Order: sequence, then structure tokens, then C-alpha cells
Amino acid sequence: MPTHQLPLGLDAALSMAAQSLFQVLETSVQGMMVLDREHRIVWISEGYKRFLPALGFGDEREFVGRRVEEVVPNTLMAQVIETGQPILVDLLTNKAGSFLVSRLPLRNEAGEVIGALGMVLLDHPETTLRPLMQKFAELQQELIETRRQLAAEQVKSRRPKHTIASFIGSSPAALELKRQARRAALTDSTVLLLGETGTGKELLAHAIHAASARAAKPLVSINIAAVPDTLLEAEFFGVAPGAYTGAERKGREGKFKVADGGTLFLDEIGDMPLALQSKLLRVLQEQEFEPLGSNQVTAVDVRVVAATSRDLAAMVASGEFRADLYYRLNVLPLRVPPLRERMADLEALVETLLEDIARRSSMPHKPLSTDALEWLAAQSWPGNIRELRNVLEQASLMSEEAVLTASSFGSRCAAAGELARPALKTLMPPPTPAHAEAMLLRPLPEAIEALEREAIARALRQTAGNRLAAARLLQISRASLYERLARWPELGVAEGLVRNLDTV
Repeated sequence: MPTHQLPLGLDAALSMAAQSLFQVLETSVQGMMVLDREHRIVWISEGYKRFLPALGFGDEREFVGRRVEEVVPNTLMAQVIETGQPILVDLLTNKAGSFLVSRLPLRNEAGEVIGALGMVLLDHPETTLRPLMQKFAELQQELIETRRQLAAEQVKSRRPKHTIASFIGSSPAALELKRQARRAALTDSTVLLLGETGTGKELLAHAIHAASARAAKPLVSINIAAVPDTLLEAEFFGVAPGAYTGAERKGREGKFKVADGGTLFLDEIGDMPLALQSKLLRVLQEQEFEPLGSNQVTAVDVRVVAATSRDLAAMVASGEFRADLYYRLNVLPLRVPPLRERMADLEALVETLLEDIARRSSMPHKPLSTDALEWLAAQSWPGNIRELRNVLEQASLMSEEAVLTASSFGSRCAAAGELARPALKTLMPPPTPAHAEAMLLRPLPEAIEALEREAIARALRQTAGNRLAAARLLQISRASLYERLARWPELGVAEGLVRNLDTV
């Protein structure tokens, strides 16, 4: 019931009760103060006056009339006035000591906040409430430690998972790519990784960050193709508190802010909508952005590594990609070759993948037989290393044999049929019993020559015609291989095939 509707005499009784309660509180607590709407101290109790020297005041006339935040360090009285919310029990620590305090808003008849009442419930509670204070200190320390561990885990989760050495291969194409990656890591310029899907672009992004001066800072990855267009801006630049209905009250940091000081990997950059490309261009040029729903500019220091399997130059020509953004991204372009262009690395890749498959599946490592490796070398691998891993994992998990053979690849092997190169097949006709017997009856020099021819044919087939890789596999010099190719006319077809492969 509003005060103006109270029966005659009851209003005066309530006023007397309030005054009596105020007097009881004044004598019961260690000290009291009253503030007006502008946070000025208008009154302090006799008990509160004993705290003035510790706060640096010799007389209450120097204290009363001042804004409370100017004279009482760490106070929350102003917050109570502005929010109208009481703080019933709190610990206050400043140069005067530690206090158990209570803060209440004061309202007029209309319910408007006109000031606040502050009470010191207990002076030096660390003495009186030692067990409670000790527990509070322990909980506070646990909170600090938990926050530290969470921060450390977050930093750890943003660390690079691969180095340049993780890019398996010693073929000329692989060695050149690793050389370029090392040089790119020495700069802060934007890197654009170009290559088919499954070639290892994300691994290289991790490797470049790990070899850079930013290695101790976060590596943040975002797959643009996996995020809806309507959420990309928020994902990139973050959201200010209450920017829209359903937004988090504390706001949310975007990937650029999280990557501050480190590297931002933008995978599938070719899938970025045109409307957002101009905003990304501004961030790359100015190193600053505005969170969604905010007018405040945030400066960042971020190195960008982008990747795409699409032809950005063609997209620029067709108007699907901004030319100015393309030029800003294409500062250090690195082409990641497909697997078919570095088949000399196949054996090393297969061995590494099989070891990782065995480790992840907790199953014994299964090596590959020669015919299995030959079958793998005969495939085109449009899905590159990702497809290769998929095939190896299927065969490892589904085959019961200790060694994987060509037949271990099941329907894939049957469907491939006779994919081996005809020129190489002519060098390796299936042996017949008569042929085997003839081999045993040959003079030793002829048998050695036949074995050499067959070994060279196998090496060329296993390396898809790469002469350097075949020489390494045979552990002979490239000059020795050329000499044998020239010496034996029956290998001329293979020599022609090798030359054709070298021009691919």
C-alpha cells in the first residue's frame, strides 16, 4: 500500500520505527555512512570516524561532502546507487584494513534511488573469522590456478601441430615447396596456399607458423566453407555485448582478436561471400576492425595464411572474387603439388600413414608388399594424400593379413583392373614355369643382366617413371641408370615413357 494511503497515525509510526531501526544499526555495527544521489558522503556515524586517520583524514569535515570513490578505495557504493541493487555481504580491503560490509540503496516514496547506506559490519574479519577467511583465500587461490590452467590449455590448443619436417617427401617438388615455406616463415607477409584438395595445405599453414617468429602465439584456423554466410562476420570480428537478440551478454571475441599476435589460417578462402571480402580487405590493410554491433575500432597484429583449391584468378575474371583482395592475398603464393606429380614420395608417405593409422587404431603396423605398392603407384589419386590415407586405413582395418597385398584393397583393386602402364607391363611379363627353369639354366652373367632389367622395370613402375627416384630406390647413381637404359634396347620403350613423364 502506498505511503500516502496509510491510515492516519500509521505513517508517523513507520517513521518512528525507521528512525529506531537506524539508531539500533548505528550502535550495532562498527560504522555507517550515508550517500546522496551524486555519490557524496552526507553523514558518517561516530563509529566510522575512527577509520578516518587510516584513510588519510584528520577530521570528518575533510571527509564528509566528498564523493565516496575519491576517499574510500575499492568501494562499491557508487555501483549500488547506479544499479539500485544491494550488496548485502562483501569483503572490502583498502589501506584502512579489511572489513565485512553491507551496502543498501535508499529510495524515496516514488521508488527512485536517492542515495545509499553503507555499514561496516565487522572490523578486521581476518582475525574474528579466521577459518572462514582462510577458506575464502583457498577458494580464491584455486580459482586463480584454475583460470591459469584454462588459459594455458587454450594457448596449447592453439599451438601448431605440424612443422616443415612433417611434410613428407624428398622429391624435387616436395623439397622446393619446403624451401619456399621456410622462406615464407621468415616474413610477416600474407601467404596464399594453392593446390587441390587433400594435398596438405593445412599442414603447411601449421608448419609456416611453427617456423615463424610468431610460433609462441596462437594459430587460429577457420574453414570458411564450413561456416554459414550469415555467421561469418561474427566469426571473424566478434560480437559486442547485446549487439542483437540472443547475443551473449558479455559479447564474444572473433577469430581476428583471438589470433592477435599470431597467425590466422583462412581455409577455403575462395568460398568467402563477396559482401564480406571488402571487410576482410580492410583488416588486412589496416590491421583493425569493428566488432559486430560496436562503434569501437580494435587494433590487431595478425599474420594471415590463406588456402584454396579453387582458381582465384579465374574467379576474379568472372567477378566472383574481388581483384583487390586477390592481390592482397597473393603476396607469397605457394603451389602445393598434387600426389601424382610427386609419386617418388609415395613409399615414404605410405609408411608414415600406415604408422599413424596403427597408432590411432591401436592395431599392429601392417607393411605393404611390393605388388601393393605397385598397385598404389598405378592410381591417379584425384583426392591426393587424403584419399590415399582413406584407402590405406580401409585396407588396414578390413584385412586380416599381417602384410597388405594388392588384393587387400578389395573392390578398389578389382575396379582398377589393368591400370598399370602398358609400357612397363611389357618389361615384366608374368613368369611361366618354363621361363623360371630357363632362368635357372642361364649363365650367371645373363641371369644378372635379366635381374637388373627386371629390377629397373620394377623401380620405374613403382616411381611412376621418375628416373631420379628410381635411381635412389635402386641405390645407384642416376648416370648408372641412364647407362643401363641406353645399353638395353628392350628398355627403349620405358626410356620414352620416362621422358614423357618428366615433362608432365
